[in-house]
Amino acid sequence: MLDQLIGLVKQYAGDAIVNNPDIPNEKNEEAMAEASNTVVGGLQNILAGGGLQNILNLFSGGNKSGTAGLMQNPIVNMMAGHFMKKLMGKFGVKSGAASNIASSLIPNVLNSLISKTQDPNDNSIDLNSIIRSLTGGNVETANATAQQESSGGGFDFQGLLNKFIGGGGGNSGGGLLGGVGSTVGSVVNTTTNTVGGVTNSVGQSVGGTPKGIQITQS
Repeated sequence: MLDQLIGLVKQYAGDAIVNNPDIPNEKNEEAMAEASNTVVGGLQNILAGGGLQNILNLFSGGNKSGTAGLMQNPIVNMMAGHFMKKLMGKFGVKSGAASNIASSLIPNVLNSLISKTQDPNDNSIDLNSIIRSLTGGNVETANATAQQESSGGGFDFQGLLNKFIGGGGGNSGGGLLGGVGSTVGSVVNTTTNTVGGVTNSVGQSVGGTPKGIQITQS
């Protein structure tokens, strides 16, 4: 998941960072690492705070409303705000320029990541591998291949996502977890209990430990 995420950041960082005179060329790689850290750290902190349902909802809605619509999502908006502050504090980018960079790069990266999990023809990444990566493998998910799945595995997040994207989720008004609340509830508790201890190791692999995005649950 981390390699794919870094690749997506580099893909969309052309105008936002690499060709942007507001960010010195020698700082391009560092700025892209901060963008990667923002996404990873933000998702990890949501999981650590018991927000697995929020992540599932994000990935089930995803690219339907495009990048502009994603900015209306509180998770994405918080990540963009965090990255904006990093650009201003660490790279001296002025607030207006930092806002433009963050509100372009972060939703574009997330939109593409979500699209990959929703594309049945794209096997490069799925929601199971994302959850495993974010938790350092401490949350058991279903195995990737059909042969492996036949021998067991953990909770199939990708299967749940596919079910609701395909309209097979029953009462959609109840949200993504409406039909499987009790089952996913136990997974939420497992994730909350295990994710906290692995955030640093995952963050370091993309260029530094994420400082964290604090998202409170109402």
